[in-house]
Amino acid sequence: MDDPNHPSDESRENNKEVTSQNAEPVFSEDEEMLIDRMFTLVGERWSLIAGRIPGKTAEEIEKYWTSKYASSITHER
Repeated sequence: MDDPNHPSDESRENNKEVTSQNAEPVFSEDEEMLIDRMFTLVGERWSLIAGRIPGKTAEEIEKYWTSKYASSITHER
């Protein structure tokens, strides 16, 4: 029987996926340095940069870059 006060296992799993998608990606110091170097070389070609970092997607790298540098880009204008 479905109880609206107690979410099902499926809805709990869906909530975990949403939470993990909204969480800021975590990168090691080496990965951060590589992203910085690659960005200098190829610009915003996130999929090309992601190809150099196993287990990371272009979207995660773009989100990381935007969260780290968005405020400094805004202040420069």
